[in-house]
Amino acid sequence: MSEVKHLNSADFAEVTSKGLVLIDFWASWCGPCRMLGPILEQVAEEMGDQAVIAKVNIEEEQELAAQYGVRSIPAIFILKDGKVVKDFVGLKDKSTLVSALKSV
Repeated sequence: MSEVKHLNSADFAEVTSKGLVLIDFWASWCGPCRMLGPILEQVAEEMGDQAVIAKVNIEEEQELAAQYGVRSIPAIFILKDGKVVKDFVGLKDKSTLVSALKSV
């Protein structure tokens, strides 16, 4: 069973450089971000080893958020081998995220 990883600037490049990665930029004070948490856990469980599901706290990692141009949260990016291939803003359901990952 896969779980949601919490990334910071120290491990971000290593985790995102290879394979398929979904990243959620979030903050603790954001209601929709808190609602997305359990959805991401379900996505991680369904995708298993096919993709890494990760979260980045924008309050702790402001430089990473700026690097990705995050202006609204939750901001979700799908990366393949370190390059952004899809992005979303706002709360998304499990089926939307899983189908986006599978289509890459």
